[in-house]
Amino acid sequence: MSVIPMTETARIYREGTDIIPPHPGSNWTRFVCISDTHSRTFPIPTGDVLLHAGDLSSWGSLSQLIITVEWLKSLNHPVKIMVAGNHDLCLDEKWARSIYGFLPEEVQQARTYVRSQAAAGLYYIEHEPFRFMLHSGREWKVYGSPAAPLYAQGSFQYETTDEARVIYNRIPKDTDILITHTPPFMTLDTTSKGKHAGCHVLSNKLAELRNCRLHVFGHIHECAGAQINTYDPFRLVDSVSVNAAMAMTKKAIVVDLLN
Repeated sequence: MSVIPMTETARIYREGTDIIPPHPGSNWTRFVCISDTHSRTFPIPTGDVLLHAGDLSSWGSLSQLIITVEWLKSLNHPVKIMVAGNHDLCLDEKWARSIYGFLPEEVQQARTYVRSQAAAGLYYIEHEPFRFMLHSGREWKVYGSPAAPLYAQGSFQYETTDEARVIYNRIPKDTDILITHTPPFMTLDTTSKGKHAGCHVLSNKLAELRNCRLHVFGHIHECAGAQINTYDPFRLVDSVSVNAAMAMTKKAIVVDLLN
């Protein structure tokens, strides 16, 4: 079993579905983190909460999106939360124009579809907070955003620092769990060319989120991994960062947090 560094309140496992230890008990919450599945399905470990950090579809069509959503619905995690990414064109209202190949009614159909899966315990969030309570009685405060800096053509992208500030200033300060598609700058964001592709503004915002226990993102496939952040002595709690992109690793990352 390979376990990357743990603390008294956080444990991370990233070696696949068959060597993860049993759930540590009712005083802990097990988060299963995935991203960038691109209309493919994978074996996923069990847990209390499944978090998908975007790029649900391969190239943004509703039919590709449905493959992923129906797969997520079939998983037995009591709570499943997803955001979109830059590949999920049919969920971005800015793409609801015929010149992009999407009619407004098609985009509306896709958006209605992802918003109507609560009966299966699957929730789509987009620049908004979400709260849930587990059987243990622990309430978790989540915020999700599909945004990412401009990279070629894609959905939910921003070009300027001012645009980024508007997006990330909406994150409540009491957020426990943050899900974004983009990584923050200098955190699990190194491309194959050695460039740090994460967002500076998001990185600065994270420094203000003193209660944030877990940040899950994806986007940069080649830098998938996880870390416990121990460098900030002013943090109120241990913080875990997860690049959960599965496109190359084909493995989820499991994070256990003490309630």
